[in-house]
Amino acid sequence: MPKPHGFSREERLRSKGDFDRAFREGTRGWGKWFSVAYRANGLERSRLGVALPRGWGKAVARNRAKRLIREAFRTHKHELPSGIDLVVVPAANWQEPRPDEIAVELIRLISLDQRGS
Repeated sequence: MPKPHGFSREERLRSKGDFDRAFREGTRGWGKWFSVAYRANGLERSRLGVALPRGWGKAVARNRAKRLIREAFRTHKHELPSGIDLVVVPAANWQEPRPDEIAVELIRLISLDQRGS
């Protein structure tokens, strides 16, 4: 039985093709701490992927950024639309925001496009 606030395997983008489709076919949004690409996935649940280049900080900083983004998604996924693939790319000026700040920006960036549709 899945946990209501868990981050299951089915909620993760894992294949290169899924990431590529989100970048190629998805809608883009830019915020203070990250950019986001998202598209409908035809599933009942949303899935998250975090894309970071190797040159983005040291390994510890990359892993912490990914952890914070996953935590924000995990705790606020009920506020996001369901059925989207979401790829988050932290900005170069990342100043380690709190997970709730990340979640607020994530929701804002996705809802901007949803209101326009």
